[in-house]
Amino acid sequence: MLLLVVAFIVLFVLLLYMVSPLISPKPLKLPGAHVVVTGGSSGIGKCIAIECYKQGAFITLIARDENKLLQTKKEIEEYSVNDKQVVLCISVDVSKDYEQVENVLKQAQEKLGPVDMLVNCAGTSVTGKFEEIEVNSFERLMAVNYLGSVYPSRAVIATMKERRIGRIVFVSSQAGQLGLFGFTAYSPTKFALRGLAEALQMEVKPYNIYITVAYPPDTDTPGFAEESKTKPLETKLISETSSVCQAEQVARVIVKDAIQGNFNSSVGSDGYMLSILTSGMSPVTSITEGLQQVVCMGIFRIVGLFYLGSFDSIVRRCMMQREKSESADKTE
Repeated sequence: MLLLVVAFIVLFVLLLYMVSPLISPKPLKLPGAHVVVTGGSSGIGKCIAIECYKQGAFITLIARDENKLLQTKKEIEEYSVNDKQVVLCISVDVSKDYEQVENVLKQAQEKLGPVDMLVNCAGTSVTGKFEEIEVNSFERLMAVNYLGSVYPSRAVIATMKERRIGRIVFVSSQAGQLGLFGFTAYSPTKFALRGLAEALQMEVKPYNIYITVAYPPDTDTPGFAEESKTKPLETKLISETSSVCQAEQVARVIVKDAIQGNFNSSVGSDGYMLSILTSGMSPVTSITEGLQQVVCMGIFRIVGLFYLGSFDSIVRRCMMQREKSESADKTE
């Protein structure tokens, strides 16, 4: 009887693997495609642009610093695979004025054709204790990290629907899956991208447009280096529980998942576990993916509880050490 059950499970899983490609979206072909990357002058955004350019795409880079854009343009052009490829640079703040964002994207499409893939990578971070973060920092982060993704997406979605093809990527963060000490200003903006992505995916799926939410871990970028300067001790100790990834590695994973039309994009074993744990009612792009979530959810929840317990322990220990130090200072 046990052998029959095992055989049935094996056959069921094999059937899922066979049926899965039939319901999954067809991969987007990058050669000759027009890829727009916001926040593309450095870090993950730059590496995504390079990865797409290596595969034959035409690139539009959008960022605020024109000098950085021009320098990045030169770096990307070294990876050309044919003489027809073009890298277009546009200096604009994607979080301030929707009409301006819409106009520059129209200009980009007039030069390089309709946008096939939009990667929303523009973002910034502020760390600190909730009561110590300036109130205007909450407003600024929501504008850059959330509206800075809404505006470009809004500007290209109509054309994508008309053409019945497209990919939109929202670069969130593991801090958009799990709220951690020190990220009370940053995490909510990245969580918001998940809600936007789920709602938007339901709207555009009938038009053969697929949304990807990327959850990169700590990544070796200029932004991460700058953020690390102001991290509270608790945040630094919690961050030490996971390794820092290279931007090139993260970019390759994001591009691959976006091409395939995967909704979730994660890196490493921790990223995989978090994606399963936080899958909730998010869409899946294959039956196999859904089966993995069902099977692994309970096990990963147990592992996750151990992580949370260790994080709480770090916070309590730091609080006790701080209070002990303050008490010693008062007695001197």
